[in-house]
Amino acid sequence: MTNSRPVTRDVLTVLIADDHPVVRTGLRGMLAAEAGISVVAEAASGLEAIAMARRHEPDVVLMDLRMPDGDGVEATAGILAAVPAARVVVLTTYESDADIVRAVEAGATGYLLKDVPPAELVRAIRAAALGETVLGPGVAGRLVSHLQRPSEPLSPRESEILAHVAQGLTNAEIGRGLHISEATVKTHLMRAFGKLGVSDRTAAVTRAIELGMLPSPR
Repeated sequence: MTNSRPVTRDVLTVLIADDHPVVRTGLRGMLAAEAGISVVAEAASGLEAIAMARRHEPDVVLMDLRMPDGDGVEATAGILAAVPAARVVVLTTYESDADIVRAVEAGATGYLLKDVPPAELVRAIRAAALGETVLGPGVAGRLVSHLQRPSEPLSPRESEILAHVAQGLTNAEIGRGLHISEATVKTHLMRAFGKLGVSDRTAAVTRAIELGMLPSPR
């Protein structure tokens, strides 16, 4: 079975899942110009995305939300069950709180809108391949607002995971060390982001230290 270590090889493989041929063609053409990124397959439905992921084991999947035969959230869960090492980045025109939270809870590594600049999308693909969470600015704000509980302290598990983040560990490494899935690590991190009022790992660690929830680095 494929392991869940971050990608370290020179070429990142990408699967594009979108039911619009024009979108798939545009994304493929854009990524073809990027060194070190190779589009290995395309899919026009949720079921096809899962099948293509099983066949090609891509490093990163660009996933639309609205597709026939299983939406993007269902396809994300199916892909990660079949290929745990894959990183799914949702790329959609939808940004409702419900869509964002469902995608994150299904295990998506990122959530971007289709108006994202090409250079930012490429950076997100590379970051996702390394196990980093990638959220568009508006998406991050919505997720934080949805999850925020100002008076609620971090749970022991959230504090434990943030402490590992502070040590520079990836989500996959944290999951292996704590014997939990990478998706569970990401869920705990997202909830910690909401409680701390931040939208990324570095800010979460900094804020937790400021609030005395984590010890200051020596």
